[in-house]
Amino acid sequence: MKSEMTDHLYEAILSLKDKEDCYRFFDDLCTVGEIQVMAQRWMVARMLHDGETFSAINEQTGVSSATITRVRRCLVYGADGYARVIDRLAEKKDS
Repeated sequence: MKSEMTDHLYEAILSLKDKEDCYRFFDDLCTVGEIQVMAQRWMVARMLHDGETFSAINEQTGVSSATITRVRRCLVYGADGYARVIDRLAEKKDS
């Protein structure tokens, strides 16, 4: 997935300064559906990390069991992207 184009995208994301910047940038970059899917996956990752069950996650988010399984696979076997961000946000909250 690494490429010059992807590097430019990630550099742009890293330049965002606040939530308003994020809303504006992602509104221009993505469709509403794409943003909703990413937000759902992020919510699923947080809930799995917190020990929620598949049925509770499905009930609260409406996400399919296939999506929950995919996110769980990323949490267990992935590149630790979800875990790193979850940990950083927890540290920030505790500070």
